[in-house]
Amino acid sequence: MAHIVYIVECADKSLYTGWTNDLEKRIHSHNHATIGAKYTRGRRPVKLVYSEVLPSLKCALQREAEIKRLSRVQKKALIRQKQGESLATP
Repeated sequence: MAHIVYIVECADKSLYTGWTNDLEKRIHSHNHATIGAKYTRGRRPVKLVYSEVLPSLKCALQREAEIKRLSRVQKKALIRQKQGESLATP
């Protein structure tokens, strides 16, 4: 089972960090569900801007906590770095 840490950008340009084991379902939930993350419900639509697969739930929760402690500037740098890696991959 995959454990994924992700960052979404909300319509108001704020960033939300979370973890899931089904990224597609979770993003859909952020955009359409009436339950779940209260923070994103009032800031729809959200757009996935970062994701990272981790080997265990423990690692995912630790990484989520690390990312949540980052400043907005640091989170944006992490997102840019990941996007740069994606562009460099053939």
